[in-house]
Amino acid sequence: MDDVHRSGCPINLTLEILGDKWSLLVIRDMMFGNRRHYRELLTRSEEGIASNILADRLKRLVREGVISRSDDPSHKQKAIYSLTERGIELLPVFAMIGAWGRRWLPASAELSIRAQLLEEGGPSMWEAFMYELRADHLGRGGVPADGGVRQQLQTAYEAVVAGSRPPS
Repeated sequence: MDDVHRSGCPINLTLEILGDKWSLLVIRDMMFGNRRHYRELLTRSEEGIASNILADRLKRLVREGVISRSDDPSHKQKAIYSLTERGIELLPVFAMIGAWGRRWLPASAELSIRAQLLEEGGPSMWEAFMYELRADHLGRGGVPADGGVRQQLQTAYEAVVAGSRPPS
């Protein structure tokens, strides 16, 4: 791996790893959609990522330590991708990107409800969600019986899609 960087600026260093939309969207789909297999990431993305781009981004994110890859015990030709601690700690960044996009861009109601709830929930909600992500992806801790933050975000999304007001 090449350790030459354009500068030691933390924003530059982060952008060298995450500076393209596909990397961020792969992480988003793993984080919010709990998509862990290549096929799920390929076929269930709203943006329609090409297979060669997805394969490249997964390799890059594994190499950079943002996600990990392990064999799927249920199928010897499949892999399971998981967020690492590095990837999980991007959640507040995603919350802020979502809040900014919801405020300044023509985001749809159904796709911005999660961003709204994360913005309103603030750091305490982010911490709870990161705890759940650690349980799902790292096998540490547990998810609350009510499904936790991910379930709350999914329920709100489904309510907006169905045309009703999300639960408070």
